[in-house]
Amino acid sequence: MDAIADYSNEHHRRCVVQLWQTVFGYETAHNTPSLAIDKKLAAADGLFFVALSGNEVVGTVLAGYDGHRGWLYSVAVHPSHRRKGIGMNLVRHAEGALTARGCMKINLQIVSSNEGVKAFYESLGYSTEPRISMGKKIESNIVVLEEQPIFGNRPVKSP
Repeated sequence: MDAIADYSNEHHRRCVVQLWQTVFGYETAHNTPSLAIDKKLAAADGLFFVALSGNEVVGTVLAGYDGHRGWLYSVAVHPSHRRKGIGMNLVRHAEGALTARGCMKINLQIVSSNEGVKAFYESLGYSTEPRISMGKKIESNIVVLEEQPIFGNRPVKSP
């Protein structure tokens, strides 16, 4: 890995979509990479980072901050670049950005059966808390995007 940078261009978009499909294999509409990217860019919070090896995006992290708690999302490292400290560096970079905004606590969610990811976060100081995670999809905000949506925060609804 050469650098961690702000997500900023169409090349990043193409690489991130491919990376997330490889790493996460999304199966639900609300997790479609293009939709997730557009929704994050619409927030315009400067908390979307990519790890670069040359011109190649090899990792990502998204963070969110509501003025009290921070969240980490979509921490992904390409399988061929794992075990090189990229995931740790991405998490630390996002933690720094959240801390600079005044964040007091950072949360994240993982699938309970993913022991490898649980161990990774524990090695970075995170711990399991006695909480129940609940969610509710807002179907009206889940739009199908065209194959090559416009870069930025302008999702295109399919007819």
